[in-house]
Amino acid sequence: MYDTRMPKEHAAIPIWACEDLYWEDFQIGQQLRTIRRTITEGECQTFNAMAGDMHPYGCDEIFAVDEGLFGRRLVAGAMIFSIGIGMVATNWWQAFSYGYDRLRFIKPVFIGDTIYTIRTNIHKEPKYEKRGLTKARYDIHKGEGEIVLSCEHIQTVLYRDPEAIKASGNSIA
Repeated sequence: MYDTRMPKEHAAIPIWACEDLYWEDFQIGQQLRTIRRTITEGECQTFNAMAGDMHPYGCDEIFAVDEGLFGRRLVAGAMIFSIGIGMVATNWWQAFSYGYDRLRFIKPVFIGDTIYTIRTNIHKEPKYEKRGLTKARYDIHKGEGEIVLSCEHIQTVLYRDPEAIKASGNSIA
């Protein structure tokens, strides 16, 4: 399907970081954890400049230390969301994003903090003729496990066997 324009011997080689899963394969309760990643000052300044987010909490050392609530510069929550989700992302070609719910910035992240993400599969339901919905919770942690961000990611995922889904009595739009 995806590799139609390459030599068959190349297309037969598994793709790195690609989940070859269908809706039926999504297991409620399954978890995975990413490797850790330290957030650098250069990354923060680049992200803030690209996003146009020049808030003094993240970009002004003097303000952050002398007047800020935390006494040091913060990493933008949008950056933590982007990196935390990105660390979990794979090339799951049977799925695409339907959106995010319940996004919460729970604790601050500072330049130099190290984060990792835990994904927990929490829900799935049949939805459309050829695709169902899945939902996973992403909890981003820093340091020794302190949770800093949580959200739920909804995806639409192809059925392996749409006729079996219909035959099981599940209502499909």
